[in-house]
Amino acid sequence: MKPNSLQELYVEQLRDLYDAEQQIIKALPEMIDAATSEDLKEALEEHLEVTRSQATRLEKIFGKLGEKPKGEQCKGMHGVIEEGSDLVDDVEDADVRDAAIIASAQRVEHYEMAGYGTARTYAKLLGQNEAGELLQQTLDEEKEADQTLTELADEINVNAKPGKLKGEKTTATKGRKVA
Repeated sequence: MKPNSLQELYVEQLRDLYDAEQQIIKALPEMIDAATSEDLKEALEEHLEVTRSQATRLEKIFGKLGEKPKGEQCKGMHGVIEEGSDLVDDVEDADVRDAAIIASAQRVEHYEMAGYGTARTYAKLLGQNEAGELLQQTLDEEKEADQTLTELADEINVNAKPGKLKGEKTTATKGRKVA
């Protein structure tokens, strides 16, 4: 369906985000399994739970609109996830693979931030203030996840740098939260 109004475009964007979240829910367990850094695994596991909550939030918005969340596949997220999966699968060195996982996860976060920012703006323009607040909450969580991944990368990527001694590792700080 081609949107012919801001309301239709808004619903289409929400469906795109919902499908993107469903794809992420399916992809994150593979990333968790591929990661070797315990801090990265923990951050991704936490983000999986947050992602499930974000999908539920979208379902709430659809319910208030009297719409169904199902639509076409989010091709953008499919491409981002597929590219990241291909990259991670091709990396043999565990430290470099962790760096690749972070890079891939940050691409996902940035795609989501763009989508949630747009949907939030549409909601506000359409007078859907409660939905706008829910979308802002998710946008804030995505920004927090991106920041956590950046902090993890600052430490984890050191392990993947050229010239490190075999077996030399640094440890990433524990207790970080990915939203």
